[in-house]
Formats: sequence, C-alpha cells, structure tokens
Amino acid sequence: MVDKLLEVRNLRVELQTKDGIVPVIDDLSFDLDYGESLSFVGESGCGKSMTALALMGLLPEKVGRIASGSIKLEGRQLANASPEALRKIRGNEISMIFQEPMTSLNPVLSVGEQISEVLRLHQKMSVKSAWKRAEDLLDAVNIPEPKRRVHDYPFQMSGGQRQRVMIAMALACEPKILIADEPTTALDVTVQAQIFGLLQDLQEKTGTSIILITHDMGAVAQMARKMIVMYAGRPCEIGEVEQVIQTPRHPYTTGLISCVPHLDDAITDANNRLSEIPGIVPSIREFGSNKCLFASRCKHQMEQCWAERPGLTQNSNKQAYACWKRETTDAS
Repeated sequence: MVDKLLEVRNLRVELQTKDGIVPVIDDLSFDLDYGESLSFVGESGCGKSMTALALMGLLPEKVGRIASGSIKLEGRQLANASPEALRKIRGNEISMIFQEPMTSLNPVLSVGEQISEVLRLHQKMSVKSAWKRAEDLLDAVNIPEPKRRVHDYPFQMSGGQRQRVMIAMALACEPKILIADEPTTALDVTVQAQIFGLLQDLQEKTGTSIILITHDMGAVAQMARKMIVMYAGRPCEIGEVEQVIQTPRHPYTTGLISCVPHLDDAITDANNRLSEIPGIVPSIREFGSNKCLFASRCKHQMEQCWAERPGLTQNSNKQAYACWKRETTDAS
C-alpha cells in the first residue's frame, strides 16, 4: 500500500526566457497525505503557481519543462508521464481552481453545460445524468435555487458565485487532490471567508486533499495544516502551520507574518502597525544562483549568504528552513 498520496522529490522546473534557461522551481520536495491540507505561500513570482502547473502537467509547451526530480501520485510517476496519461489524471484525480473565474469560465455556455461537460468527458455520463449531477454540485457549493441557476451564464452571477461554480467543476469527478490557486482573488473580504469556509466543509465531507496557493498568511492560518514558504523559486521554510507562525525560523517568513495584523502578537509591531519587507524580489536572472537570494533584503545577512546557497535544515520539530544564521538566531 502507498503511504503518501503525493510525493515530490527534488523538483526542478525550468523556463526558456530571453535571458536563457531559468530554474523557476529549484529543488522542491514535499509530501501530501490523504485528506491533508497544504499551503504554498509567498510573494508573486516565487514559483507557487508554477508548482501547481507542474503537478497538473500544464507547463507551457516549448517554454517550460521538468528538468529533474520526481512527482509521484500514489506511486505513479507523473514527471515523465505521457500527455494521454496526464489527461486521464487531470480532472479525475487532480483538479485545479484557477485564480480568476470570469476568465476561466466559458462566457457563451451556461454553468450547467460547463459542469456537465466535465462529467461527460471524464466520467462518461449521459447528458441527463450529467445535468442532474451539475444541479447537485451547485447545491453542494451553496448556490441558491440550483435547478434554476444551472441555466445561468457566468455574467449573470456574482464573483463569489462564479468561484463556487469553479469549485463545483473541480470537485465534479471527486478528485483525490484539489489545487486552489489564489481562489479568492478580486473577492471582497466577506466572500473570501465564505469561500474558505466552503472549501473546509467540502474537504470534511469528501476527504479531498487540498493544496492552497496564496500570498495571504491569514488564509494559510485558517485553511492549512502544513505550509511551504517559497522565495524566488526555492522553499525557504517548511513545517506545521502553527509552528511556523508561532516560531518562524527564516527571516522571510518572519517578514510575511509581520505584514499581517494580529496574526502573531509576538512578531507584529507592539502598536499593531503593519510592517513591510524592505527591498525587492530578485530578478528572474538571479534564480538558480549559488547564494541566498533573500540576502539583499535581510537584516541578518553575512558574507556566507552571498557566497553559498543554504540548504534546508530540519529541527527536532520537523520544521525545515534554509538560513545560514540558524545556529545563532531564530531569524526574528
């Protein structure tokens, strides 16, 4: 029997750019258990969404590729799987909610047609059975009057309702893994809370594992059990959410937490003022360099940070972090 649902080891994803080949994911390893929730967090461009595309086998053709490493789903290797094999897995075993539902949904098809199309394609359902299942799915994601709203087009729904339709489509085939890529982008705070609550409820009912991709540390604290903090294509801290938020070991993680008011009073400003991480994210041309890519923004930087890339070190709590000052500071 396979112990882990998903095992990723030493994953390296490269993109062809005008400046040459760049590793946008550089030596990423993690596991995902059955029914578990895992979050990737970091600023824009850190590699979160590219990780999701690699897992889905949706890297841009002729531009992106998995250069090395492995992705195993219940022991089956996906990193070098054929396009046909990946098509069978997408939707059935791994599904994804994309960032912007208005551009992800087809504007000229009703939401019922779009959900039932997924079921007919992957589950070989009849038109009648797929349509009934679409109604049930809209009801499951709390769309009011599902038998009527199943005939609606995306423009007839609010942003929150469109995102619920995307969740219904992603869960239509009862996948083992649901990847939610910034699922509350452009939604107001109240609707964001509703969407996260819905995902939690559906996970409890279905047992689906969730990979949440976000830049919002508050969402991570609400949704996930484990988290991976990404910076410039590299994992800089991995651990249980509660441990990482209470005792961050990497300076970048500390900076992210301090940007969220009241997330952790021991880290945030005593007057609850919002702070910021100084400096800017390194250019993509620097990705893959043999140095700490956070050094230019770090108050703990020292000579070794510029000369050699720190590897991940795990403490007794299984919290891993990549920082040269780990022996002498808690990176706060």
